[in-house]
Amino acid sequence: MKTWQDFLTAPDRVDFIRQAINDYRTSDDYRIALDADLYERQQNSTINQFVKWIYTATGARVIDTTASNNHIASNFFHRLNTARATYSLGNGVSFSDTRETQRQDGSTVTVDVTKERLGKKFDTVLYNAAYDALIHGVSYLYWNVDRVHEFKMTEFCPLLDEDTGALMGGIRFWSLDWDKKPVTAVLYEPDGFTKYRTKQGSSGLDLAEYDPKRAYRLQVAQNAADGEVIVGESNYSALPIVPLYGSKHHQSTLVGLKEQIDAYDLINSGFANDLQDCAEIYWLISDAMGTTQKDIQRFRDQIKFLHMAAVDSETPAKPYTQEIPTEARTKFLESIQAQMYRDFGALDVHTVAAGATNDHIDAAYQPMEEEADDFEYQIIEAVQQLLALQGIEDVPQFKRGRISNQLEQTQMIISAAQYLDDETVLQLLPFITVDMIKKIMAARDKESADRLRDVPPEEEQPEEQEA
Repeated sequence: MKTWQDFLTAPDRVDFIRQAINDYRTSDDYRIALDADLYERQQNSTINQFVKWIYTATGARVIDTTASNNHIASNFFHRLNTARATYSLGNGVSFSDTRETQRQDGSTVTVDVTKERLGKKFDTVLYNAAYDALIHGVSYLYWNVDRVHEFKMTEFCPLLDEDTGALMGGIRFWSLDWDKKPVTAVLYEPDGFTKYRTKQGSSGLDLAEYDPKRAYRLQVAQNAADGEVIVGESNYSALPIVPLYGSKHHQSTLVGLKEQIDAYDLINSGFANDLQDCAEIYWLISDAMGTTQKDIQRFRDQIKFLHMAAVDSETPAKPYTQEIPTEARTKFLESIQAQMYRDFGALDVHTVAAGATNDHIDAAYQPMEEEADDFEYQIIEAVQQLLALQGIEDVPQFKRGRISNQLEQTQMIISAAQYLDDETVLQLLPFITVDMIKKIMAARDKESADRLRDVPPEEEQPEEQEA
């Protein structure tokens, strides 16, 4: 693993970038991340590469082409990681710095000032980066003038400080085809970035600089003679790339979970294979002690492929059926599924009884709450580093998405509504999202203003005159 200090002392930058990328792509963390991408797409590597073998009379191992070999890949990895990511970020994030602005129709609306400065697609980028941080162990948020971009762990080689472990720089790399198409690499330093690309007529990491180093922020002026002209450059107070970790362990959620998923897939696939195979090839041949192994193999193949075979009338062959042991396998599959949810800290909704009270639901959610706390601390740390680049002090706020006995919860809130203001009531209602609160409050203010305008003035009553 190449460090920031290695970069500072490297005599040749191009050669350093080539070595750093090669070392990174052969590391254990990178290999695990590629494997996690397969499991995330339900292309589980272990079950998809599983092959049945048999041994010949001479002891040679060959592939058994006659046996069923179903590859049933489960979707647990995607399901569990999606549950954790959406639990914290499914409703986006909000910030405390807000202001009231007036619309053209006279109504007011609450604007999240901090969120506006982070760009329109901030919630989407943050969710994708957080999900990738879970399955890869880390992702990277790049602040580009007025918006955020994500660098996946599989395309960004970090350069860490040997003493503090802080991210001091990095190399982003990509290619449509690593062996046949050009590779592009961008070196990011605190004072700017430099672009490299595979040399013309070459391949792989035979790189050369094609865009010299420049600052992260450019000041551009436009005139009639020259068009746009760069008139100034500036950088941020630190490297505008911050790591977003999926947990305090900084490792992929596939670690530990893979073996459980593989066991489930192998048992499930084996169950299907046995259902196909065992009902077809269970025969007892009487009075065949003189039959050669070659004849027995020929008989078996005829039964397997043609579903019929000719035998001597004095040598009857009786078919037998074999029952598959379903109960033990079913219990094992149920047990390992429950263990995966338990170890991951996720909620298996099938374990929550219909009509359960909120106390029971809260207890079932407790492991997920604890995992979400750890995950959200990592998100807060990364977002605050992004805000620091802009001189902003704020903290992201989350509205966790969870099931509940909404009738029970709503009744409790309504009973206490007389002691609360309207906005607080809306925030507590389980079926109201953060974005809906602002729209509802604005709509209610508009309705109130419209009613006041529609009320006719009171008619003046004549004064009573004394007789």
